[in-house]
Amino acid sequence: WDVDLLGPSPSLDIDWTYDKWAQHAVYADEVSLSPNEKHYYWQSGVTREERLKKRKHWTFVSRDLPSFSSPEPTFFGFNPPAQKGIQCRFGERGVTAATHYDGGRNMIAMMTGAKRYILSPPNACKKLGIVSSRHHPSFRHSMLNFGRVTLLDKKDTGVKMSDREREWLRIAGSAQTLSTVLKAGEVLYVPSHWFHYIVSLQKSAQCNTRSGIHEDGNRNFGGMRDVRQCTLDRD
Repeated sequence: WDVDLLGPSPSLDIDWTYDKWAQHAVYADEVSLSPNEKHYYWQSGVTREERLKKRKHWTFVSRDLPSFSSPEPTFFGFNPPAQKGIQCRFGERGVTAATHYDGGRNMIAMMTGAKRYILSPPNACKKLGIVSSRHHPSFRHSMLNFGRVTLLDKKDTGVKMSDREREWLRIAGSAQTLSTVLKAGEVLYVPSHWFHYIVSLQKSAQCNTRSGIHEDGNRNFGGMRDVRQCTLDRD
């Protein structure tokens, strides 16, 4: 991350334990943590190789999510050879993930808490301000703060926005989207190359696994070709 070019990094790695993170996440819920305060996020997971070991050598993540870790096809992990492990993400109230796409077909299971997912199809790529340079640390992500879309027509918000940012947010606001809140016990399927913007609504834990790439897409929503054209590296 080039600080001179891009400004302060939006995130930093720290050495917190899960217990310390969990305490702060509870505090964030109790006080409705302000958007201007620091927010914390914790991540864990297992490698793709773990599912090939004997079950007695599996970690608790694989043991607790057998439909994700099975070496045989399941409804949730329908192409085990293309699986890239299991990723678990723990968020506190207000933590967001910028709009981005993943190539793999993604099954996302909410363990506890709730997160809002705002999804857009691959053919909306040109409206979302996606970074196209593969050398950029935010490649395939949007640099737009979608939380500011609702401020565009309001006065005296105290939020400074350049004309360029306002223009891009208005363009992004015209993109096809659907919004859903994923709650504990629910699973969301995100197809290949679909964009998703994520907001943790409270202390939450979610795990996901991917089952290879679907290249053809859909005639109504687009697919890999649309994303590749949109993110063609012109550097």
